[in-house]
Amino acid sequence: MLNLKLLLLLFNIFLLPSAAIKPEKLTEALIFAKKNQLDTTICIMVDMSIPSGKNRLFVYDFKQKKTIISGLCAHGGGGGSTAAKPVFSNKVGSNCTSLGKYKVKTRAYSNWGINIHYKMYGLEPTNNNAFRRIVVLHSYTPVPNYEIHPQTLFGVSAGCPVIADEQMKQIDKLLIKKKKGVLLWIYN
Repeated sequence: MLNLKLLLLLFNIFLLPSAAIKPEKLTEALIFAKKNQLDTTICIMVDMSIPSGKNRLFVYDFKQKKTIISGLCAHGGGGGSTAAKPVFSNKVGSNCTSLGKYKVKTRAYSNWGINIHYKMYGLEPTNNNAFRRIVVLHSYTPVPNYEIHPQTLFGVSAGCPVIADEQMKQIDKLLIKKKKGVLLWIYN
């Protein structure tokens, strides 16, 4: 029995996502998606309060009521950002991540990762320059598909949410089927 408890403890530590999305965030996300005529089956949540070396991007399935994809996500390196303390800005040329809710919709070619990116349309004053800033969801091959904390991903993003190739492949399979845009929410 002790071995089973030890095995379950190790499973929880090493195989399950290191963080969960707060229920109130999910409620707000679903209400926002409905109000803004976005897809209501999934959303992508990025919690910038989690270090970049830990999983902080989560794809949540509203029907299954669970996180179905999680992974690392880089933040922008501009404006005095550091690995431990991101600086957020919506200013064109800032190379910073912008907080807020986005519509992720149009699939296009990328020079990075698996050569696919999704256009991001900022839906709030804190991120309404996203399209003009060419902020897109994309992968970058050097980003690992496992947690690396206390190491970080600093220096691989000019403001885009940059993820591992494996997570991008999984997300692409979901997004390519969607008729409506999907909510991607970056919060701190």
